[in-house]
Amino acid sequence: MSDAETRCRLVLILPEGEDLSARAAMLEGALKGGDVASVILPQYGLDDGQFQKHAETLVPIVQQAGAAALVAGDTRVAGRAKADGIHVTGGLEELGETIEKFTPKLIVGGGNATDRHRALEIGEVQPDYIFFGKIGGDIKPEAHPKNLALAEWWASMVEIPCIVLGGTDPHSALAAAETGAEFVALDKAVFADPAQAPHVVAAVNALLDEKAPRFEQ
Repeated sequence: MSDAETRCRLVLILPEGEDLSARAAMLEGALKGGDVASVILPQYGLDDGQFQKHAETLVPIVQQAGAAALVAGDTRVAGRAKADGIHVTGGLEELGETIEKFTPKLIVGGGNATDRHRALEIGEVQPDYIFFGKIGGDIKPEAHPKNLALAEWWASMVEIPCIVLGGTDPHSALAAAETGAEFVALDKAVFADPAQAPHVVAAVNALLDEKAPRFEQ
């Protein structure tokens, strides 16, 4: 294990797919590449029954690798699958209700922080983390400049950790780290070619070990 605790760490977002065995293999491979703080498992187009089945297979894979499994979508699915937390994709009201109901038993965080005002409103309900970006929003090689700017502002003045979405280029993780964010989330950068996922995770960790700023202890 590297000294990952003292710098920005990697969060993975598992891409959509209906083939559970392929998704499980892809996830297992990526997690062998090195330090991953958590994995967000979105529902995408799966119905609740399918999502339950996927979560019950994928959550233990994440946990066995020492990462936190965050289910995005149905809180009942998260509970039944014994996930570590819930990533709320809805608005402020849904986030607040989920925090009230599940904290501190589960990690609860979310995003939709499109500007500073909204971010501060989210901060007031005391999530475990705030997410800058949108699942599926990694469409360019670099991280979105607005997300980087919000993360830099947030990290400089608020203690609640933030996750900032990177781009499709693994090197975008460094720009996210340089904002002072505690976590960078990658999806397509890692999973575009599942066979390469362990190598990408290893390379991102090496990059962050070498160049990411360190947090004050």
